[in-house]
Amino acid sequence: MYQSAFLQEEKNKEELQQELDSIETQLFRMQSNIKEIAKKSEVISIDQTPDEEWVVVYADKGKNAWQIMLHSCMRTYRGTWDSALQAEMKDDSTIHIAAIKGEENKGYGSVLMKHLKEIAQEENVQYITGDLVKRDYGHVDRLQHFYQKHDFDVTIDHDEKCGEIIWKGD
Repeated sequence: MYQSAFLQEEKNKEELQQELDSIETQLFRMQSNIKEIAKKSEVISIDQTPDEEWVVVYADKGKNAWQIMLHSCMRTYRGTWDSALQAEMKDDSTIHIAAIKGEENKGYGSVLMKHLKEIAQEENVQYITGDLVKRDYGHVDRLQHFYQKHDFDVTIDHDEKCGEIIWKGD
């Protein structure tokens, strides 16, 4: 019994050391990544995914089109994003999501959506909209869950294999 508790305590110390090493590595990369990203884009945030992975969030904002991107601090930045959300201003009150691209099931889309909604609120934009199209239909259930999790109303026409989303700001 005593030996088992001792082994568990040693394991916990080892796990904590691995976690600390990972955090130190991510912070070192974060500093380097921010420096490189800031040469070309506006760094808008440092954030964490639900799995506690640190990411740098940055944007290229034109007058009517925005791209919000993120890069994981688990890797060195080499000029490409790990995930991106592309949106355009439809009018003074509406942002339309054109695409969300990148690695799936890492929490990146949620981080990007959070920042898009913050930008919408800062810009006094009342609505965020988007379309679900035929090419999305293979994963429409996952998309519906994602958008509903982020307080979007989701309408799907299963016969036509299309749909739309809308978020109404606070």
